[in-house]
Amino acid sequence: MPATRLTTKRVEKPWGRRDLWPGFDDVPPGGEPVGEIWFQAPTPDPELLVKYLFTSEKLSIQVHPGDEAARAKGYPRGKDEAWVVLAAEPDASIAIGTLEVMTREELRAATLDGTIEDRMRWRSVKTGDVFYSPAGTVHAIGPGLTLVEVQQNVDLTYRLYDYGRPRELHLDKGIAASDPVPYVAPHIPREIAPGRCLYADGPKFVLERWRLSGEGRFQCGDRPAWLVPLGGGGSIDGERFEPGGVWLVEGEAELALGVGSDVLVAYPGAGIIAEIWG
Repeated sequence: MPATRLTTKRVEKPWGRRDLWPGFDDVPPGGEPVGEIWFQAPTPDPELLVKYLFTSEKLSIQVHPGDEAARAKGYPRGKDEAWVVLAAEPDASIAIGTLEVMTREELRAATLDGTIEDRMRWRSVKTGDVFYSPAGTVHAIGPGLTLVEVQQNVDLTYRLYDYGRPRELHLDKGIAASDPVPYVAPHIPREIAPGRCLYADGPKFVLERWRLSGEGRFQCGDRPAWLVPLGGGGSIDGERFEPGGVWLVEGEAELALGVGSDVLVAYPGAGIIAEIWG
């Protein structure tokens, strides 16, 4: 099957922006801010979802359940996710994990009285940073960021605290799904081959970043792969391969990357694809 360029869905959010990112049209005058652009696969219920996020305000303090809890509520899976920072204003930050171990009762009390914001671990971020957030991690993305999010494919977020915005909270479900502890990065980026960096290796998905050029047959075996060009360009199965798009490969595809190419590659499960050029 040839590589498929995925269709986009623009999602308006109160914390979004009107100026987006090269490869995307800005919001026209009078339009609502866009917070997310989703890339939707034609296959039924794909395991992964890729998004771009654009923030001008803090996102809610939130949590996503794991597979078991999500399936108990009728969803196909839970939600691990990873963020790759493309641009960050000087004071940009992400809250991930709590400052100290909290009981669920303490977490509930902090969300009700608003002190949860001060009990989160806010980390300064810069362009190029990457975070892997397992299900159960209490977190919030701050303003002034453009990032790519790779996640398990489910639209399931429990908002714990939203700074007084008039949006629904999900306190009982969110508290039950939360693991309110300090964050310890489960994955450390490492180079696995020249120009090829591993950001995450399962159990829910693998995430790599390629900064290389060349051409050949990309083979992903029995796992589909999502290719996200961030810079440079080239071609895939004879079609233009450029930033602002996401391509789904099932099996294999002819891929040519020009000098200066920068590509995220994600695929479900654990264990890296040993060869990228067949």
